[in-house]
Amino acid sequence: MKTKEEKTKRVFNLIIVDESGSMSIIRKQAFTGMNETLQTIRQMSEKFPNQEQRVTLVTFDSGHTTWHYDNTPAEKTQDLSWNAYNPGGGTPLYDAMGLGISKVNAQVSEDDNVLVTVITDGEENCSHEWTLKMIRTMIEKLKKQNWTFTLIGTDNLDVETMAHSFAIDEHLEFCQDVEGTEEMFRCERKSRMRFNGLVSCNMEMAPGSFFREDEEK
Repeated sequence: MKTKEEKTKRVFNLIIVDESGSMSIIRKQAFTGMNETLQTIRQMSEKFPNQEQRVTLVTFDSGHTTWHYDNTPAEKTQDLSWNAYNPGGGTPLYDAMGLGISKVNAQVSEDDNVLVTVITDGEENCSHEWTLKMIRTMIEKLKKQNWTFTLIGTDNLDVETMAHSFAIDEHLEFCQDVEGTEEMFRCERKSRMRFNGLVSCNMEMAPGSFFREDEEK
């Protein structure tokens, strides 16, 4: 049972989505998936009254970084418009991760929970500011501070090896077609809901179990 004295739990949702040219193959599905994820986060605010959900959503390619939401209360978010996501350019993955993670890190306190979701169909190829070593060092530090990191990648990548290179325990591979992308976002949303359920009950998710649907049983 929740008590009125219980402190509200803040959950920061950082979503970093590749907008490079190759994502044009699944543009519609990625666009729809991002909006469904936003809807899920808004639902979490209603389902768990003891939580305050905040959203930072960034898309990136070699030509731009777009902050669709920056530390925005979930209830103040809206679905993206179709023109908000236009794949093109290269994949400065390190820069996007470094910028997004460091930005949110400056906004949170030690009691907050942070869920970082990185979605890409390609490997790093054009970052200028951040390196793999810098990203890994930052992630290793933040994992000790109520941060959960997930890496979602297409089946043309070695997603598991890629995740481990970042020190990320939670990873998911998906087929880069209509059905595969839709299934990936469905799995991600269910895992996100389970994550929030555990946060609400002051429980921790076992490392490596974020995308295990059998954990719901």
